[in-house]
Amino acid sequence: MKWQATEMDTYLQAKEYVDTAIIPLIPLSWQREVKQTVAMGEFISIITSEVEKQFHGRVVQFPSFTYLKTESFDKRIIRLSEWKEELRAGGINHIVYLTSDGEWKTVEGELVGMLLWMPTIPLEHMDMNYKKDVISDQMKQLIPILTNQWQAK
Repeated sequence: MKWQATEMDTYLQAKEYVDTAIIPLIPLSWQREVKQTVAMGEFISIITSEVEKQFHGRVVQFPSFTYLKTESFDKRIIRLSEWKEELRAGGINHIVYLTSDGEWKTVEGELVGMLLWMPTIPLEHMDMNYKKDVISDQMKQLIPILTNQWQAK
């Protein structure tokens, strides 16, 4: 389910089946590596939407957790911890973070939940059919990871 009022009616009716939050981690920079930073966010946003479609009724696609590339990881972790507390109090058992920012791998152990890092694939110059194939290939890799996570708990 998406973070939309119309989707929340469905959520409230099927609350006991929805136990996973999908949170895209989106960097922001307007001074250095602007295009690369935007490409990361664009790619992860597309992947997040596809995960939501694939697991509609099991996951909620939350708004992006945006952060400045210059923001310290301590601050980012504190803010994400507040999100985690809110979600857990509301009945979310699994939190999945999606990112193309490899720096998150350095603090993965400090996160509560699963971090899925995917290298950015530049989609801007691909034709639509090839773009769909690339996204489909990425999803084929993500689906077993997510289903294994659910089965493990």
